[in-house]
Amino acid sequence: MAMMRESRWLFLLLFFLLFDSVDASSQEHGSDLVKRGQYIFSLAGGCACHTVPKGIENAGGRAFPIPFGTAYSTNITQDKETGLGNWTDSQIHDAIVKGSRSDGSEIIPVMPYEAYSGMAQEDLKALIAYLRTLKAVQKVTPAMKSRAPFTRSLGIPIYLKVFGRFSDSPAQAPKSGIERGRYLVEHVSVCGDCHTPRNSIGVPTRSLYLAGASEKIGPLGQEVPNITPDKETGIGEWKREDIAELLLTGTKPDFDNVEGLMAEVIQGTTHGFKDMKREDALAIADYLKSIPPIKNKTK
Repeated sequence: MAMMRESRWLFLLLFFLLFDSVDASSQEHGSDLVKRGQYIFSLAGGCACHTVPKGIENAGGRAFPIPFGTAYSTNITQDKETGLGNWTDSQIHDAIVKGSRSDGSEIIPVMPYEAYSGMAQEDLKALIAYLRTLKAVQKVTPAMKSRAPFTRSLGIPIYLKVFGRFSDSPAQAPKSGIERGRYLVEHVSVCGDCHTPRNSIGVPTRSLYLAGASEKIGPLGQEVPNITPDKETGIGEWKREDIAELLLTGTKPDFDNVEGLMAEVIQGTTHGFKDMKREDALAIADYLKSIPPIKNKTK
């Protein structure tokens, strides 16, 4: 009997030790996922569009001009009434890559969900896990202002049907080299969202991919430089290290500092390009130096 009691206690001890080990491993895995998601958030410029300059972080409300009106970025904090707190992971996923809200309505494509649609599943999962950690802030997003009726119900579906370009989402992201750089530029950092000019109805001019835009047509009325390797109007004379340094510190080869939207995504809200690994900054540099040079003056 004594031996049976000892065996029972030994079994229980082993059971609790195993359970505790599995629970700790699960917590560690979850922590690692959030940490990786924070890094993806940094590569996405800290999702700076969702913060009004000098306003509450990630609480939305930033105004963006659109054809015939104004759209406002949304609250991406965990507030259950005005943010993402009551959204499922699947609903957040669909908002990022499909442009659909939890209620099924369409998101204005000023949010680059077409580009994000090519983000790897592993990165999306990590990013959503990080978004779950954002402190809840109650702030209602202003309603879209539009002079065109049925913009959301008819205009967006027609726009996406005619001009939309969605990508397949790979299971894993490229890990290094030019392919890594291309992936980051096109699907995470979405450089083309600012550096590729758009026409009067917001359609990207694909023939001027990453060739910049003047103040007249640039986002928020800001000039955006040509980042193709054209030696006269782009960054063809820059070394790969120069490009990486700008991404990490905002410093140009002439020691001038970037301003405006680029400065915002480098700094981020709490995390931005400044937190990028140097090897990722160099991968982006290598990709930018590999694309066709396009002569396009932005001034």
